[in-house]
Amino acid sequence: MSATPSPSADLPEGRVHLPNGLRRLFPRTFQGRLTLAFLLVVALTIGLVTVLVVNRLDDYFASQQKIDLDQRTQLIEAYVVSISDTAAGPTRPVIGLDGQIDTAVIRVLAEPSVRRFIADQLGQADVMITFGRQTVDGETKKFTPIAPPITLPLAGPPQPGQTREWGVTWTDAPYGGGEPFTAYAVTVSLADPYTFRATALANVTGLLAAVALFALGLSVLVSAAMARRFTTPLRRLTEASRGLAEGDLCRCVPAAEVRAGSSELAELAVQFNAMADRLQESVEIIRHDRDRSRDFLADVSHELRTPLSALRMFNELLKEGAADDPEARTEFLDSSGQQIERLDWLAQNLLELSKLESTGLSPRRAPVDLGLVIRKAHELLTPAVQKKAQTLLVDVPNDLPTLKGNADYLERAVANLIDNASKYTPDGGQIRVRANANGQSVTVEVSDNGIGIPKDDIPRIFERFYRVDRSRSREMGGTGLGLSIVKHVAQVHGGQIDVESTPGKGSTFRLRLPVG
Repeated sequence: MSATPSPSADLPEGRVHLPNGLRRLFPRTFQGRLTLAFLLVVALTIGLVTVLVVNRLDDYFASQQKIDLDQRTQLIEAYVVSISDTAAGPTRPVIGLDGQIDTAVIRVLAEPSVRRFIADQLGQADVMITFGRQTVDGETKKFTPIAPPITLPLAGPPQPGQTREWGVTWTDAPYGGGEPFTAYAVTVSLADPYTFRATALANVTGLLAAVALFALGLSVLVSAAMARRFTTPLRRLTEASRGLAEGDLCRCVPAAEVRAGSSELAELAVQFNAMADRLQESVEIIRHDRDRSRDFLADVSHELRTPLSALRMFNELLKEGAADDPEARTEFLDSSGQQIERLDWLAQNLLELSKLESTGLSPRRAPVDLGLVIRKAHELLTPAVQKKAQTLLVDVPNDLPTLKGNADYLERAVANLIDNASKYTPDGGQIRVRANANGQSVTVEVSDNGIGIPKDDIPRIFERFYRVDRSRSREMGGTGLGLSIVKHVAQVHGGQIDVESTPGKGSTFRLRLPVG
């Protein structure tokens, strides 16, 4: 008996499965889904804004209410002190030495008009008045009541817009009165006062609700119109994508077709067209690289044909009897050794160039002492230079800044420049290597007084297997890869290589490398 698969068995991992009844409530068209999403976003935004605004307004009204209640208590305290001093007169203290409140003060505070004025007009709340004495202990003030609070209940109606805040109590600091020897203090507490806070919040909430309903209705119209306008540009993008998939690399989206839509779709169309152009460029680059690879293979084959043909000829001559002649055998073996060295040099250069073009130096970077690199290259090339009776001068200051790169490849680049200068400088010539720091870069300059380079050949001398004079280069053992390796070493170090040359006078190569 086979098991019945669950409804969510075919769903991708992490996707939420909704019941069919709930799924039917969601629109299936793009316009409907966009409208619903826009409505949800607007509703959520309005809800959050409403909560934030109401909370901020509530805090603001609460602070204003505290200021208002504080002013009310201060007015009541000043009024109570004033009528108390007047009722007691200049000869009697408001609070006697026995701690009793003057009866005249009590009679004044018991008058209905005074009670109504204090509670209904000044306080607009249930008012409690407490008489006592205030003592000062250092910086601390202490209020000691001498009688129970006098309660004045609120009886008057609220002003328009006022409501009663039940549970709110406010007590002010003691207010002093009387002469220095008959001083006393009064504190006033307000309970359940009339305020405008609730009415103001209700008005703001109602206004926000009306704005929210208007915004939701407007969002329905706007989202539906936007979704309708999106349809045509998206269809054009779909058609262009289909054409691109079918191999029409020139297919793009006309700007006029997406101008009626949103800026995002216009940007998408621009990026799509840029992608199509980049794809076309990539295909052209691939085709160009394919052609270059063919040329490269042809050049390698051509370079390998000469030494292999020579080795084959030497081998055949030795087999035909030349091996019996000691002089011929020695000559053939020496020539074979030269051709083998040429093959080995060519293989090393090809491998080095391939590594530079594919991976660069990023995994192997480290601080490099460029002066030490130049001196090692000088030691490496000194035997070859001395063999041609050439003079190799090195001028490297001891305070060159430290570079960040690969010491082996930098040494190879400098050595290739010296070797190139030696090959194209006559016997007895001079080669000079200089190095100097200039701001944020270091320049290594290799100059010679050799045959020079024609002006038309200078732009191509850094190409692989390119030689100014092919027959002369082969005689001198050149592979046409040395300067190409120098160029790639400069690029992976963020530098550059350039050359100045005058035929018959010599050449100067400058390798510029950034510091740090």
